Amino acid sequence: MTNNSHTKSKKIWNNVIKVLLTLTAMYWLTTKISFKEVKSALLSSNYFILFGAVITYSISILISSSRLNSFFKCIGLNLSERHNLRLYQLGLLYNFFLPGGIGGDGYKIFFLKKRHNIRGRKVLSAVFFDRLSGLWALFIIICVLVLFIPRFAIPNYLTIAVACLGSFTYYYFFHLFFKKFTRNFFSTHFKALCVQSLQVFTAILILIALGFEGKFAPYLLIFLLSSLVAIIPSIGGGIGLRELMSIYSADYIKLDPQLAVTLSLIFYLISLLIAASGVYYVFRPERLGIKRLPTAEEVKQEADN
Repeated sequence: MTNNSHTKSKKIWNNVIKVLLTLTAMYWLTTKISFKEVKSALLSSNYFILFGAVITYSISILISSSRLNSFFKCIGLNLSERHNLRLYQLGLLYNFFLPGGIGGDGYKIFFLKKRHNIRGRKVLSAVFFDRLSGLWALFIIICVLVLFIPRFAIPNYLTIAVACLGSFTYYYFFHLFFKKFTRNFFSTHFKALCVQSLQVFTAILILIALGFEGKFAPYLLIFLLSSLVAIIPSIGGGIGLRELMSIYSADYIKLDPQLAVTLSLIFYLISLLIAASGVYYVFRPERLGIKRLPTAEEVKQEADN
């Protein structure tokens, strides 16, 4: 078997595993919760407040796009915010339908290499540190939420110390090994905090729209922890895996798993709605400055070179 055949076979099996993993998670999910109750909760929710959740999520995406552009500037890639946002929208769309492997990031790297004559590894590093800043912000907000959940019996000083020590260590290694990205360190990480905070606020609005009147912090913690599961390669943006994480986390801390999953699914629908805006550039690629979108095979070949 040639190297090309072996590589192609490996990619096919990777995709098969992703599909099976997602389908298994979805099937297991149907045995744990009632989708009729999810539908009923959605239909009886406050649509005005849900619209507010769509707005706050949309703002978080705008800031997230700007954060990525700040990292691009660190590698000498100067894009207008408008053009970067268009690429970002297309990337969101592809991340839902082409997860793992190339995905939306692969297409962004392909476009930027072709149009701006920049090495793919440079763009990849900017994208990587953009994601890393998001994980740092997620870590900080999780620590903040733990302060408001006394049932964990974790001393506040310990949580604060972990947050501070973790942030200091993160900055130290960031500055030590990746100096060129520290030029915009504080602005990019402030944007990262804004993005995660707005998405937490989106989750709060969803809970309010569902008529929930209890303590938000435990459900928000489950929501954030389940979002980490989306990192696992799957299809559909991690659908099924996040919801299973929500169920088991809710069971562990004695919360309503049905509500936790409903929150996760409605947030997923909102994110899918916003990502769908990238469809416009599928039909109007000239808005991205190209005559046609590259095929998945073209992007893969470019990535292999």
